[in-house]
Amino acid sequence: MISESILVAETVRLRPVQESDLPHFQRWLADDELRRWMGGLPAQPTLEEEYEWYFRRREDPDSVLWAIETADGELLGTTELRLSLENRRGEVGIGIFDRENWGKGYGTAAMLLVLEYAFEDLELNRVELTTDQDNARAIRSYEKCGFVREGVLRAYRVIDGRPSDSVMMAVLRDDWLAR
Repeated sequence: MISESILVAETVRLRPVQESDLPHFQRWLADDELRRWMGGLPAQPTLEEEYEWYFRRREDPDSVLWAIETADGELLGTTELRLSLENRRGEVGIGIFDRENWGKGYGTAAMLLVLEYAFEDLELNRVELTTDQDNARAIRSYEKCGFVREGVLRAYRVIDGRPSDSVMMAVLRDDWLAR
């Protein structure tokens, strides 16, 4: 579902994704490096494919999707929390699509908002993610948010035609509340 919640921090805001965001996402996804970090989309999606993605997300009751923007309203990317409510668990994905805003702390701030929502509003016990083992910038950001490396998923994804390892990371509710 597209979240109706608006979550606000000092530097970022999470708000519902809007149809007017889709051309920006589609344009940014022309970037090969961005697509690689986002799970290896094979090619830039068409605008029609972005609309199909958007309508699928709106109808999915087990997913919460937000647009990430700066405090002054500049669109940066998206974050999604895929839920397993029966297990009180969520899997988070995040992407700062605007390359000019990489490394400025926006992803970390957005992730902290998602974790607060997951643990305090939804009362989840666990939030997890996987990331490429060589994505040092993302791993540093996730560790700042309290994620702990739990293991390596060997040959988890194929990148540039070769098997590549990923890292499983998670934050537990008790660890979050103890911060």
